Amino acid sequence: MLAVFEKAIANPPKELGLPFGGSGNRKTKEEFAVYFGSDQPDSTCYKFCNGDFMALSHKDESATCPRSIVVMDDIFCIFNGYLRNVCDLRRHYGLSRQATEAMVVVEAYKVLRDRAPYPADQVIKELDGKFSFILFDAKATHLFLARDRDGSAQLHWGVTSDGCLVCSDDAKIVREGCGNRYTPFPPGCFFTTEEGLISFDHPFNKVQGVVREDDGGYGSAVIFQVDLFTRLHSIPRRGSDANWTGVIVVEGDYE
Repeated sequence: MLAVFEKAIANPPKELGLPFGGSGNRKTKEEFAVYFGSDQPDSTCYKFCNGDFMALSHKDESATCPRSIVVMDDIFCIFNGYLRNVCDLRRHYGLSRQATEAMVVVEAYKVLRDRAPYPADQVIKELDGKFSFILFDAKATHLFLARDRDGSAQLHWGVTSDGCLVCSDDAKIVREGCGNRYTPFPPGCFFTTEEGLISFDHPFNKVQGVVREDDGGYGSAVIFQVDLFTRLHSIPRRGSDANWTGVIVVEGDYE
């Protein structure tokens, strides 16, 4: 799976864009789309009016971590992995037995967005399994990413040469397009357009990038982790009113 979003929708943490050992071979958002389409021609791509896109391919898919995608009410969700408690969640959200994990995540997001009096960390805590997902609400232009607390399902993120956020379960894709400005998405965390990066086990503690140094004392990578000594202010509520961005569905080659 792959998603690329401009800074106005997904403003990445500043530590993610720190340069190490030169800029590397970085791509623009448009070059990412061409690269992914040529490397995985069987993929399905959802392109938005501003050039952002989400793409899914089943190439090299793990049997224990399958990928799926669903589009419901202008909400696009790519889900990687599985939920052990999917049956309980279907009943909780009033969904049918045929509802997939991706559908459950979309419904959980809709409840959170429209009606729930509790913050996003409470919703993610209810998901028990091996998972990572990328969700985009096209009407509200709102991005929502998450990864399970054990980091069992892969999710990596980075920054393109034109400042866009890249997310994928394939480290090779992110590394080849973002140079050295990429790192694993931190386990047990979620990222949203308005709240930024938050730990769902420690929602009131800051999650910050820590620079790792090599044997020579030079910075070589950034790892995000919870700072238990730094408290955040209360997490703001978000509304659901925004303008529709539009979407084009493209099968196969989308250069």
